[in-house]
Amino acid sequence: MHKLIGSVFAAMALCTTAFIPTQLLARDDGRFADSPLKAWFDKLASGKGLCCSFADGVTVEDVDWDTQDGRYRVRLAGRWIVVPDAALVTEPNRFGRAVVWPYQDGTGTTQIRCFIPGSGV
Repeated sequence: MHKLIGSVFAAMALCTTAFIPTQLLARDDGRFADSPLKAWFDKLASGKGLCCSFADGVTVEDVDWDTQDGRYRVRLAGRWIVVPDAALVTEPNRFGRAVVWPYQDGTGTTQIRCFIPGSGV
């Protein structure tokens, strides 16, 4: 009986760790630790909260972001996504290039936590 219970718990633990989405496991691996902009990125926030540092953001090429009808939009995985007003970072972009912090919501839909437009540098 104890072997059966132990096997059940082991199987449950394996299933639990096997199905954790990779987004939950993302973290700053230290590759930007020496960047002079690290402290600035770590403090960036939108109306949705902290953006979570550059390691979690994605640099956006100029052809993959623009404005339409007075709103920013970003092309991710070939699909244009309108940036919610609350996700816009309003301070000047010290990095220069546009950066977006996307995430998947509970339904698997890509949402935007933060977006900072490029500065045209």
